[in-house]
Amino acid sequence: MNFIFFSPHFPQNSTEFCFSLREEGANVLGIGDAEYTALNDKLKYSLTEYYKVSNMEDYNEVLKAVAYFTYKYGKIDRFESLNEYWLELEARIRTDFNIYGTKLDFIYNLKHKSKMKSFFEKNGVQTVQCQKCSDRTSALEFIEKVGYPVVVKPDLGSGASMTYKIEKELEFDNFFNNKPTDVEFIIEEFIDGIILTYDGLIDKYGNIAFETSHRFEQSIMEVVNNNDHLYYICLPTIDENVRVAGRNILKAFDTREKFFHIELFEQKSDDAIVALEVNMRPPGAWMTDAINFTYDINIYKEWAGLVTRNTVGGPYPGKYFTGYASRKDHKVYKNSHDQVLNKYGDKVLYFNNIEKIFSRAMGNFAYQFRTKTYDEVKEIIEYIQIEA
Repeated sequence: MNFIFFSPHFPQNSTEFCFSLREEGANVLGIGDAEYTALNDKLKYSLTEYYKVSNMEDYNEVLKAVAYFTYKYGKIDRFESLNEYWLELEARIRTDFNIYGTKLDFIYNLKHKSKMKSFFEKNGVQTVQCQKCSDRTSALEFIEKVGYPVVVKPDLGSGASMTYKIEKELEFDNFFNNKPTDVEFIIEEFIDGIILTYDGLIDKYGNIAFETSHRFEQSIMEVVNNNDHLYYICLPTIDENVRVAGRNILKAFDTREKFFHIELFEQKSDDAIVALEVNMRPPGAWMTDAINFTYDINIYKEWAGLVTRNTVGGPYPGKYFTGYASRKDHKVYKNSHDQVLNKYGDKVLYFNNIEKIFSRAMGNFAYQFRTKTYDEVKEIIEYIQIEA
């Protein structure tokens, strides 16, 4: 298999995906803007060849790189970055070179939040009411229908950047008068609930090969807007309502041979599951490693086996609750780093600084840890994040 991995140097865990592909016998061909000498040793080992471009946004440069690899190695079987930012570029390359995977004619259904909603409804999954926020009159008519508060966010984009909760008309006027003119926004009803994800691997025939779920008890929007610290928990079991909704969404999108990450609300009022958005990529931050720790597996290896052989091992029962808890540099915490390790060192699996580009949402420094019970994982989160 000739597999082009776009941006193999960023984010950091791309190395693990490349390494696992290499171990499966694939030719892993990298395209990126970093100097080859700057790549870590494990990534260098994993890549059959690396092609440096000066600007990854320059489609013609990327096109020439793919043409070079095609000339040297033959037909390219896959072109992936596993990064939402490059979805459209990937689709263009796949379309131009007839490479297996999502093509340009479908990619906008995966990029635009407004388009996702029809796919959720197609298979009977309740979704957040929304519409495009193109003019003030229609937006206010929508608010009159659903009531305050509402959420406004870019139709195109990931994370919680430029996402705001609006609780009264004065705030709406302020947003509408100052919003960037080059960004298309949508307006959504506000759902009071927690986020439960449906994550995993689906094979080329549309069969679920592995599934798991993460629990976010904080609003990511408020974490970003308030510059707060974050926590989440990888769960050893999946709520059946989450499983049913997630599988129906994958079926609606006719998803094949993908790592998927679906975000769902669980409403506090009645525990109903409401679809928020779908991402055809691995979950971000350290969530892939959280999966490994929860199930005692190597999800990078399982993904590589899915791509190269359409095979995933298992079944893998969940064994632990794996927590992630971050800290922010501007906050003062009651318990020092040494105190955290002294008290919970046998539970802490990893800790490190967060790459600056992700720090607004994910924190400046974070810990990953696992326990046998939900109560204990929450106890560790509180110990890490309690402020002085």
